[in-house]
Amino acid sequence: MSAIAPGAAARPRQPSPAQLRAFAAVAEHLHFRDAAAAIGMSQPALSGAVSALEESLGIQLLERTTRKVLLTAAGERLAVRARAVLDALGDFMEEADAARAPFTGVLRLGVIPTVAPYLLPTVLRLVHDRYPQLDLQVHEEQTSSLLDGLTHGRLDLLLLAVPLGAPGVAEIPLFDEDFVLVMPSDHWLAGRTDIPRQALRELDLLLLDEGHCLRDQALDICREAGRTEGAPVTTSAAGLSTLVQLVGGGLGVTLLPRTALRVETGRSDGLATGCFADPAPSRRIALAMRSGAARQGEFGEFAAALRDAMRKLPVRIVT
Repeated sequence: MSAIAPGAAARPRQPSPAQLRAFAAVAEHLHFRDAAAAIGMSQPALSGAVSALEESLGIQLLERTTRKVLLTAAGERLAVRARAVLDALGDFMEEADAARAPFTGVLRLGVIPTVAPYLLPTVLRLVHDRYPQLDLQVHEEQTSSLLDGLTHGRLDLLLLAVPLGAPGVAEIPLFDEDFVLVMPSDHWLAGRTDIPRQALRELDLLLLDEGHCLRDQALDICREAGRTEGAPVTTSAAGLSTLVQLVGGGLGVTLLPRTALRVETGRSDGLATGCFADPAPSRRIALAMRSGAARQGEFGEFAAALRDAMRKLPVRIVT
């Protein structure tokens, strides 16, 4: 350790919170007995804490007489600073208490576009009713962007279709939902409840643009049904609302997840639906988080609450 140069002052020792608290109390009351009572400290302990503070700083903070206590000029300046430090320390401890408590602070939730309009009302109602101290911030993005945000810490939790197959990401299943065929009301499959998957082989199928996981899921269903690469597929919609409008205009048919039906088909006339024969094609919706996330216990509890809240939806809850 290097020696202090001759004539140089030693650096003051860091004061303790107890010393600052004692000094701030004396500075406020200008009386040792009253100050000690105010902060629940014995008078000898308080006097010793203030003396230790003065010694560590190398500054006289108080003028002591038999009748009264006065602040020195340095004491007046540092009393303001001591109170600010104690207030900041109090804020720090309050924030730490909040961080330890579940469902408080900020939760940055990422949601895919084919889920957000249909499930967010349930999510927001749950948070409002059960977790009023939670600051929920919602980000609607495509799957690849959400995964990037989760990996780099921009997002905390995702609500999307799985499986993802992404390293370092853990999934908490919520429910499975069937796909339904949406078509013009005069279509030959309208109203049927036993549509074979093979019917997809030759239909004019309308899909979402590249980048939407729902497009990839629909193409997987078509391949499973034996649809060839050369069968007509029209890609001209960035969202499900536009896709359904195109169907209503007679340009083809499309696949919608069952949770989207009420919202999307209720906006257009001249539409009909048809259900597939069992087992119907379906998708799974889950929460996704970073593996080993600090809040994984909280997220697991949140998933359980979401499952309960979604039991009224046309889905099959996964436990």
